[in-house]
Amino acid sequence: MSTEPASAAVVDTDALTFEPSLQSILDQSSLRWIFVGGKGGVGKTTTSCSLATQLSKVRKSVLLISTDPAHNLSDAFGQKFGKEASLVEGYDNLSAMEIDPNGSIQDLLSGGEDGNGGGNGGGLEGMGGMGGMMQDLAFAIPGIDEAMSFAEVLKQVKSMSYDTIIFDTAPTGHTLRFLQFPSVLEKALAKISQLSSQFGPMLNTFMGPSGTLPNGQTLSDMTAKLESLRETISEVNTQFKDESLTTFVCVCIAEFLSLYETERMIQELTEYGIDTHSIVVNQLLFPKDGGQCEQCNARRKMQKKYLEQIEDLYMDFNVVKMPLLVEEVRGREKLERFSEMLVKPYEPPTRGL
Repeated sequence: MSTEPASAAVVDTDALTFEPSLQSILDQSSLRWIFVGGKGGVGKTTTSCSLATQLSKVRKSVLLISTDPAHNLSDAFGQKFGKEASLVEGYDNLSAMEIDPNGSIQDLLSGGEDGNGGGNGGGLEGMGGMGGMMQDLAFAIPGIDEAMSFAEVLKQVKSMSYDTIIFDTAPTGHTLRFLQFPSVLEKALAKISQLSSQFGPMLNTFMGPSGTLPNGQTLSDMTAKLESLRETISEVNTQFKDESLTTFVCVCIAEFLSLYETERMIQELTEYGIDTHSIVVNQLLFPKDGGQCEQCNARRKMQKKYLEQIEDLYMDFNVVKMPLLVEEVRGREKLERFSEMLVKPYEPPTRGL
């Protein structure tokens, strides 16, 4: 682990007060994209759901999206969500959806204009051997399969009129790759468009008198679709690197491996130019003074050591300390109670937990 503090590349530390809460995120009304991520099992979903409930109090409309294949939003709220946004029960301005970021590029490029695999059977699939060759070229680009699915989700989300979109992301490695996708796609889609132009004359063989492909789609239609997707991703990529529009909330627990991954993630986010200045430390123990539970006292001692490291490393971050509760945080009422501690620092009872 690096001993040097990792600070966000785009945070104006002189203009911020780093309180132990996420109130600054609620106050920053310009934020459109909020990512919540960290090591598996540290409470990302609970944190993202809780943050979403708080944001719903100060925003006209909020969308919570799970990109974690494990999908826990449905369990957290106690209602089933799918790939279409639907209102969370008990709210009129908070919606949620669960999408699979590992969708197929074949579904996207073989579909109609909506890119969902339906439509008129256009795209590359209906182009015979030439389409297969271009699909092979597309698949040869590292990460393109996931990235194209991510692109289609962003295209759909961008067309929705939500004030703020929160991403409950997959564990760290997937999240970092997820955030690289806009850059990957800009290059990949530009290359595919170039290939379409280069192989255009060869495609004339497949065209009838009307100048269309066997599936009824023109080459210019297909190229326009790819170019439109590339433009959307280019715009979103710019937004992700704008600190007034995007921020990343890191979630961890006070243990070595979790702190190690948090440091790695913050360094990479800084390298990507993505703002991050908030850390939520979950599952903290607050044993009562003089308590006889040896395990509780030993674990608290360990947590205290890593908390001190977190405070030393991230002096220019909002570090939020959340307690380990005796029951699961599931359902609207429990999430709302938990969410209050994200904006109002937790005060342990005098007798401890």
